[in-house]
Amino acid sequence: MSTITLRIDDKLDAQLKRLSKRTGRPKSDLIREALRRQLALTQFEKLRQTVAPFAEAKGWLTDEDVFRELS
Repeated sequence: MSTITLRIDDKLDAQLKRLSKRTGRPKSDLIREALRRQLALTQFEKLRQTVAPFAEAKGWLTDEDVFRELS
């Protein structure tokens, strides 16, 4: 496992400490989870941009269009 040093402002640190205390989870766990979510979101957005032209060609312009087709 790698170690990363991260500098955050006092306000963000206070929010992180409160969440850690409320959930009983270490700050490092919360940061790892947030990073995983952000990386997944970034990958999802990239994939969405890749497939968007194909979806539009089929007339799928919104998420509802896709759901309707798949339901």
